[in-house]
Amino acid sequence: MRRRTPPPPSPLPQRDGIDAVRLRLPAGGPWSTVREHLAQRLSGAGAGVVDGMFDAGLFVGADGRAVAGDTPYEPGMYVWFHRELPAEVPVPFPLEIVYRDEHLVVADKPHFLATTPRGGHVTQTALARLRRELGIPALGAAHRLDRLTAGLVLFTVRPEERGAYQGLFAERRVRKEYEAVAPYDPALVLPRTVRSRILKERGVLAAREVDGEPNAVTRVELLARRLDRGLGRYRLFPGTGQTHQLRVHLSSLGVPILGDPLYPEVAAPVPAGDFRRPLQLLARELAFTDPVTGREHRFRSGRSLGAWTAYEEWADGQ
Repeated sequence: MRRRTPPPPSPLPQRDGIDAVRLRLPAGGPWSTVREHLAQRLSGAGAGVVDGMFDAGLFVGADGRAVAGDTPYEPGMYVWFHRELPAEVPVPFPLEIVYRDEHLVVADKPHFLATTPRGGHVTQTALARLRRELGIPALGAAHRLDRLTAGLVLFTVRPEERGAYQGLFAERRVRKEYEAVAPYDPALVLPRTVRSRILKERGVLAAREVDGEPNAVTRVELLARRLDRGLGRYRLFPGTGQTHQLRVHLSSLGVPILGDPLYPEVAAPVPAGDFRRPLQLLARELAFTDPVTGREHRFRSGRSLGAWTAYEEWADGQ
C-alpha cells in the first residue's frame, strides 16, 4: 500500500494559541490561478476579502513566502493563512493544572470554557489558553468535555503520541466518574444502570432517546441528599460516550441536572457571556493505565458544584 506523504509543517506560527489554516489545492478544476480558486473556496468570507488578503501578502506557501494572486494553479500545492478571529467574551474562571509531565497535561476546566476551538469559541477555549499559558504549541486534546461541563480534560504534549491517548477513550479504557446536582426523588431507586439509544442529529441542539439497540450506558448512584432543598448529589459512571449522555439519562429518570438549558425542555442556548447558574455537572475523576509509560494514573478534580455548596449564590447567578 502506498503511504501518503505527510503535509509540510506550517510556515506560520500560532496566533493566540490557534494554528494557521492549511489548504491543499485539489486536483482538477477550472482554475488557472491560485486567486481564482481561493476566491471561490473562501467565498463565504465576503466580497473583496480574499483579494485584500492577497494584496496584503497574507497567503503563504510552504517556504513561508507570500503567494501572489496570479500564481499559476498547481494541484497539491499547500497554502496557509490566519483566519480573522472572532471577538470573544473572556471566560473569567481559572483553568487549573492538575498534572503535567513530558507526555501529558491534565487540566481542571471551569464551566463555560469550550475544550477546543469550534464555531464562535476559538481563543476562549481550554486548548488555546493552555498553549499560550504553558508555551506548548503542539499541545492537543485527547478528548472533549461540553462547554457547559466542568472538570478534568486530558491533553497530549507530543503529536506523535496523541493517537495512543485518544485510543484510551475510543476503546473505553478510561474510568470516568462524574458528579451532578439534580432534584431528589425518594421514589427513584438507586443505584441503577441506565441503558438507552441516544440520537444526536447535526444542527439540532438536543439529543434524544429513540427505540433500538442501546448505545448509551450510565451507572447512577446517590451520594447524598438535602431534604431542605429537595436536592440530590449524584455520582455517574458513563460506560459509553454519547453526546449529552449523562444529561439525557438523568432527565429521563425525572431528575434533570440543575442549570441544564436543554433537558428536559429545550430553551435558548447559553450565550457566550452569560456565566450565571452553571450546569451542575462535573467530570470528577479520570483513571487509566498510561499507554506510553505504563504508569497507573488517577486524577481528581478539586472543584465543587455551587448548587450543593452554596445554593442561594448559585440560584442568584453570583
